[in-house]
Amino acid sequence: MEVVIDRSETLAALAADAIEALVTRRSDAVLGLATGSTPSAVYDELVRRHAEEGLSFAGVRGFLLDEYVGLPEGHPEAYRTVIERELVSRLDLPTESVLGPDGRAEDLAAACTGYEQAIADAGGIDLQILGIGTDGHVAFNEPGSSLASRTRIKTLTEQTRRDNARFFDDEVDAVPQHVLTQGLGTIMAARHLVLLAMGRSKAEAVHQLVEGPISAMWPATILQMHPHVTVLVDGGAASRLQLAAYYRETWQSKPDWQPL
Repeated sequence: MEVVIDRSETLAALAADAIEALVTRRSDAVLGLATGSTPSAVYDELVRRHAEEGLSFAGVRGFLLDEYVGLPEGHPEAYRTVIERELVSRLDLPTESVLGPDGRAEDLAAACTGYEQAIADAGGIDLQILGIGTDGHVAFNEPGSSLASRTRIKTLTEQTRRDNARFFDDEVDAVPQHVLTQGLGTIMAARHLVLLAMGRSKAEAVHQLVEGPISAMWPATILQMHPHVTVLVDGGAASRLQLAAYYRETWQSKPDWQPL
């Protein structure tokens, strides 16, 4: 696990660098796309590089981490709508090349099974963008989630619904109680995981992720078992890290030839 502590603008550029290197090397790369406020700066940087430098996503495929259950088609906070608005419509990435779990399906279990198969049929995810919740959840794998879980329906905790209420005019009751989410096992199958966290509210979760014991109580800790994880955090999110000085030293002395 590589930990990089820097300013948020620098971190967004680093994540964009990793994605640009991938899609330049492989025009048919498969990206795992997160939503929420954390990856927005990364997506803005990719859009800038597309518009100003000609970075193309025409052959890329994408898979969303999760989706709310029961929101009507086109709802502004449905993750399919959010990713279309914030990223897909601003690139040469075809809409049909980006898939998400179907939170409006009549048979949700079958939709989850089909989503897992779609990822497998695409050859798996090359690079997965992740955020982390204040309680250590990744995607919507809440505390107590199976560390080997696959795409499934989950019930959101009250804390997560409160955290997400800002997207629903601060009305907690407007946040759906259920979601479809990639499981921890699904996420762990991606070849490169890039997790971003900003602000002191994420400090304890980041501490557990990087330095704590692996536990279902902090689902993100399973990432310690992945062979290629990049954790990009600002000073606030890094404020609980006991080895912060070492992580800074390691990053400063990183060989030029070694990518993220």
